[in-house]
Amino acid sequence: MRPPGRRGVRPVPLAPLLLPLLVLLLGAPRGVGAGTGASVPAELRVRVRLPDGQVTEESLQADSDADSISLELRKPDGTLVSFTADFKKSVKIFRALILGELEKGQSQFQALCFVTRLQHSEIIPSEAMAKLRQKNPRAVRQAEEVRGLEHLHMDIAVNFSQGGLLSPHLRNVCAEAADAIYARQEDVQFWLEQGVDSSVFEALPQASEQMSLPRCGQVGDRGKPCLCHYGLSLAWYPCMLKYCHGRDRPAPYKCGIRSCQKSYSFDFYVPQRQLCLWDEDP
Repeated sequence: MRPPGRRGVRPVPLAPLLLPLLVLLLGAPRGVGAGTGASVPAELRVRVRLPDGQVTEESLQADSDADSISLELRKPDGTLVSFTADFKKSVKIFRALILGELEKGQSQFQALCFVTRLQHSEIIPSEAMAKLRQKNPRAVRQAEEVRGLEHLHMDIAVNFSQGGLLSPHLRNVCAEAADAIYARQEDVQFWLEQGVDSSVFEALPQASEQMSLPRCGQVGDRGKPCLCHYGLSLAWYPCMLKYCHGRDRPAPYKCGIRSCQKSYSFDFYVPQRQLCLWDEDP
């Protein structure tokens, strides 16, 4: 084995939901080619407030044909974070492009990819995302709900050359992180049961071996293996649909979204400390 280097919401009255700056339009999604039969991913750009209070622009794209959603934002330190939800394959992909500190001898950037199982209730469907519009593009949005931190121990490596068998998005999203794509054993077991070929996955050192390793922030020798930590946050994303009641409609209908913030903490094995230079002891 070559080690890698590297919820719905209760129906509510209609009026309050027409006031928010983000609304669901029930017409044809923007980006659908008229008369061509071809669909182009619909894109929405929003200004969002990060957990530290700073503001950045976030790009959200939805492709209802591919049944996928992607989100991308740049952190104040220059790190580019992206998230892809592949509903067809029950896969979500997190990618971080971390800028290096050249004066410390680091490379220009380092890429990481974390692949986990997608629960379809985590985020609104791609068809609904494609219909989202905003009335005031200059508004700064803050999530209505802060979801708890999720800690994940990534104990499996993903074989980039076979990654398309897991999700067609992986080859494109994780191209810069070909040697640093990580997954979890429990998610791998689910995908294997769904028919994904085992060649997609590679074993990392056993958990017992990993647990005996120090955290990278405690290792002085850049050539030694260690356990690396990386945390990222999705500052704002549409996590649930809201439903309204209308006097002329017997059943509730989709009329808006609820936004969430979610943070993730990943631990994973690296064969050399120099592949985890951002992980410093507090």
